[in-house]
Amino acid sequence: MSDLPPLTLYLAAPRGFCAGVDRAIKIVEMALQKWGAPVYVRHEIVHNKFVVDALKAQGAIFVEELDDCPTDRPVVFSAHGVPKSVPAAAAQRNMIAVDATCPLVTKVHNEAARHHEAGTQMIYIGHQGHPETVGTMGQLPPGEVLLVETVEDVATLQVRDPAKLAFITQTTLSVDDTAEIAAALKARFPQIHAPAHDDICYATTNRQAAVKAVAPKIDALLVIGAPNSSNSKRLVEVGSAAGCPYSMLIQRAADIDWRALQGVRAIGLTAGASAPEVLVNEVIDAFRARFAVTIELVETAVEDIEFKVPRILREPA
Repeated sequence: MSDLPPLTLYLAAPRGFCAGVDRAIKIVEMALQKWGAPVYVRHEIVHNKFVVDALKAQGAIFVEELDDCPTDRPVVFSAHGVPKSVPAAAAQRNMIAVDATCPLVTKVHNEAARHHEAGTQMIYIGHQGHPETVGTMGQLPPGEVLLVETVEDVATLQVRDPAKLAFITQTTLSVDDTAEIAAALKARFPQIHAPAHDDICYATTNRQAAVKAVAPKIDALLVIGAPNSSNSKRLVEVGSAAGCPYSMLIQRAADIDWRALQGVRAIGLTAGASAPEVLVNEVIDAFRARFAVTIELVETAVEDIEFKVPRILREPA
């Protein structure tokens, strides 16, 4: 019989990699296989240090701007998407460019373009400075996309024509917070066009729903993800909002604050959409070294979505 204290570990499902992240990583790996090292990647392909370091070891070089890339090597654009000016500049320099933008982000880009063609001004619900926000707002000319981050921002918006407005959203936001901002937009601008389908991606929605299902059962929630990962940070917030007394973001098992978990008997564990399952297993092993662990799976959805990689990678070199 174990002398270790008992602990129930509630594993949220779905968790971890989504189809867009899986595709983006595969694109870098296939580019390395096709063209050899080095392959340049503009911005972190996904927001996870473990993933980025693994790709660096294979020969990927991560840079922040296209100007940091030589013209004779391929460049991959990250899953978050890029402003229109970036692929245009790559084409001007005759570079081999591979777009790893998540197809669900591309869907939002296309939505913005359609509205713009109709003379409609866009309002974008998102986080300032996040690469997905920069990429989406960069699809249209300056002034055509107005950013709102909070309900309070809606009150101060100055629009060109209240009768010709539409809103779109970042794909990795809190479902509940976004619904509040959308309601405020509709209240202030009754004629505003909402997305035909929710812009928040299926993976973000599913992971937040799983956290909400786990929250009533636990004393603490650990979310595996990077500090610059929007969807991971939202999971921490969702856990807190759902009544979890301790909700914390960790990158790896080494980041666990064991003192904060003293006396805890039920812990929820999930991972953001860019965190690999190997890090989940690492955290489980760390708990098994300190507790007599019972694992309970809390599954709220089953995901079977897969996205194709770009044609350029499927064609012979």
